[in-house]
Amino acid sequence: MKTLITYCTTHGCTEKTANELKQFLGGEVVLVNLKKEAVPELESFDRIIIGGSIHAGQIQKKVKDFCNQNLKKLQDKELGLFICCMEEGEKAEIQLQDAFPEILLRNAKATAYLGGEFNFNKMNFFQKLIVKKVAKVDNSVSKIDYDAIRHFSNQMNKIFNPFLFLV
Repeated sequence: MKTLITYCTTHGCTEKTANELKQFLGGEVVLVNLKKEAVPELESFDRIIIGGSIHAGQIQKKVKDFCNQNLKKLQDKELGLFICCMEEGEKAEIQLQDAFPEILLRNAKATAYLGGEFNFNKMNFFQKLIVKKVAKVDNSVSKIDYDAIRHFSNQMNKIFNPFLFLV
């Protein structure tokens, strides 16, 4: 099985998460940062995983553009969708639903919110100021959910076999 993980990262959290996912997925896995690299032909992959981070309630424009430009091709693939965000529960679920086109969410084999980070070492002055004011956080913090990453990868690795129900 050949897997493509496309993602956007602003301060490195989504890249960490994509690399962690790669370790748990079977077969060949190719990582592509949409901000830095060209996307290979989607036809050469069996499954595609798309991820991005949420800032001010929105996923990166490059992730949205990738999804919209490849909507038909993505519907024909085994698909996984994830976000990195600092919200949990219902708020994180809403952000996940808002991040991707509805048709992709319906067709996805797995969806997840995998936690997030505030990395003050990679933020500029204004980003730090906003985080301090809005999130009430004044230093770096990581809430990457490694259990959620393993669960998401397990869902992606599951093979549907209708004959298992006959046993």
